[in-house]
Amino acid sequence: MSFQPDAEIDHEGPVTPYRQLAEILRARIKRGDWQPNRPIASESQLVQQYGLARTTVRRAIAVLVEEGLVFTVPQRGTYVSPPTVGQESLT
Repeated sequence: MSFQPDAEIDHEGPVTPYRQLAEILRARIKRGDWQPNRPIASESQLVQQYGLARTTVRRAIAVLVEEGLVFTVPQRGTYVSPPTVGQESLT
């Protein structure tokens, strides 16, 4: 499953919306929309931009946190993780 950074959420598609959003955010990070140690768009911004419920956005972010691609700071937001030693790409 691969989504482009500028893809839209397909609410009727076979992939759940939170997985679609996680893939889109991953592609946007890979493209360089957000740099390491810098915040990604807020939950509210993502809710508005993609027309999703806040719980769906949180679930997508949780997937990326679990993968180590982003980290959250309470009361501050979600940030792109710095590359780890030996990490060549986000594939």
